[in-house]
Amino acid sequence: MLYAMHEAAYYASTPMRLAARLARDFWNSPLNPAAESRAGRTLYAASDLFANVTRRYGKPAWNIDTVEIEGAEVRVRPVTVWSSPWVKLVHFARDMSDMRRAGRRGLEPAVLIVAPLSGHYATLLRGTVQAFLQDHEVYVTDWSNARNVPMLEGRFDFHDYIDHVRDMLTALGPRPHVVAVCQPGPPVLAAASLMAEDGHPSRPASMTFMGSPIDARFSPTVTNRLAEERPFTWFQRQMIYTVPAPYPGALRRVYPGFVQLYSFMSMNLERHHEAHQRYFDDLVRGDGDSADKHLEFYDEYLSVLDLSEEFYLQTIEIVFQKYLLPRGELVHRDRPVRPERVTDIGLMTVEGEKDDISGIGQTQAAHALCSGLPAELKEDYVQPGVGHYGVFNGRRFREEIYPRVRDFIRRRELGQARGSAAA
Repeated sequence: MLYAMHEAAYYASTPMRLAARLARDFWNSPLNPAAESRAGRTLYAASDLFANVTRRYGKPAWNIDTVEIEGAEVRVRPVTVWSSPWVKLVHFARDMSDMRRAGRRGLEPAVLIVAPLSGHYATLLRGTVQAFLQDHEVYVTDWSNARNVPMLEGRFDFHDYIDHVRDMLTALGPRPHVVAVCQPGPPVLAAASLMAEDGHPSRPASMTFMGSPIDARFSPTVTNRLAEERPFTWFQRQMIYTVPAPYPGALRRVYPGFVQLYSFMSMNLERHHEAHQRYFDDLVRGDGDSADKHLEFYDEYLSVLDLSEEFYLQTIEIVFQKYLLPRGELVHRDRPVRPERVTDIGLMTVEGEKDDISGIGQTQAAHALCSGLPAELKEDYVQPGVGHYGVFNGRRFREEIYPRVRDFIRRRELGQARGSAAA
């Protein structure tokens, strides 16, 4: 019922939204002699703010057309190389002629970046992808919005996620590298553990976990406390709703994107209010650059997708309430998941000093779980002065975190090459 009411409210506000857009265009028109007056700028700012706050934010575009490598501009083209109803595996293919001009002639390491399935679209990792494109063949999981997946396609749960990670690694060929950003940490570690135990030829050469809740018992945050304090039945009753028509996934039970967005924003409501007040003031002053930065951030932040009921609830139970992976109790398709069986997959963990989503220690816990790995295959890094978002995006990521991850992957590539030569 809540989902249907949300849709009804959106469509009911359409006349006001259209009126606000007309007012915005009128008060911003160069033909309007009062457009540059204080009253005109204020009316323009108010109508623009209303139009943006009440509009629907669709899936953002990647907008990665080129990447700079060794001072040369290299063209990039996104290509879907594997898919299911729930995800597209997107390869950001770099133009080979441009690569040669940049002095890159050999094959570079394949890296699978597993984007979080926790509310935002994979495009949230745009900056992450751009950084990795400088030195790698980059593949990204572009997860589907559950409300757009027809009921005939069946369910998608935590264990399906593990299977998808295995299938995508297999599609990349022998010994790719995998980077899990936030939420994917536990299922990616589970997939890598199973592949290692099987001696799978496509088991990762390295795995990097960035701000991931491998063991959510460490340094609990607001998110962790909510999951611990509420009984499982509360999440079933309060967070799950039915997708209405005319969406392709009508009648599917989901954790809606708009409910997630409310949860995100309520954690920092005052900060969001101040940001929108600054945006309003910037419009009144005519500071277009600052206003554009605000829009760029919120175009991404307010774009959310629905999660399938079973995936969301199982994640709450497995990761945030029962801690099955760190307790050694996670079972996948009747097989126990044993991270201690990992012996030849490099492990790097990255955390942010000020992370308020995955606290310090939650990601580092992977090192204790992978007890079969020698010390030389492990690396841990805590980035001073950054929060959760800064672990995988922004200036500090580009200048301080990414170079460490890149060098770690290079060392694993060299180790692989030496191992092959010795064999």
